Amino acid sequence: MSEVTRILDALDQGEPLATERLLPLVYDELRRLAASKMARESANHTLQPTALVHEAWMSLVDSPHQTWSNRAHFFGAAAEAMRRILIAHARRKQTLRRGSDPERVELDELHLVAPESEDQMLALSDALDRFAQLEPRQAELVKLRYFIGLTIEESAELLGISEATAKRWWAYARAWLFHELNP
Repeated sequence: MSEVTRILDALDQGEPLATERLLPLVYDELRRLAASKMARESANHTLQPTALVHEAWMSLVDSPHQTWSNRAHFFGAAAEAMRRILIAHARRKQTLRRGSDPERVELDELHLVAPESEDQMLALSDALDRFAQLEPRQAELVKLRYFIGLTIEESAELLGISEATAKRWWAYARAWLFHELNP
């Protein structure tokens, strides 16, 4: 049993200082995962990896009835928390863009590289939610790979499956999502 799993058990038992012991053990990895995801976002994205980690951490530890069975379960929950935060951020930006709070932008400040749009991210999130109803474990793999930026090997380890299975699930999930997003 890893130290993280031991602390998660202590947290589940209601030990008051468990969260203080857990954060230093997982922070660097959460920060690396958030940075990996944020690398795919536009250069002018207002949410930074550190803020993403902090928001995800707060949603994880502020949940009174949340328990994690092991390290993989914890990082899966962190992946989901980061995904929800990024989706909520995209929804807020989309609302703002549709006129609720227009922002003046000088042409000199525009970037010519077109990053992934909020509309695409929202469409992917909706499709992923539908996929999760059909294939929940494969959807977890997609969340770990796409939203957190883990490799096939890292995702397989966290999910407790072989790399070959992870590769098959990844190929299937990509095909399913492609079909959903490009009818």
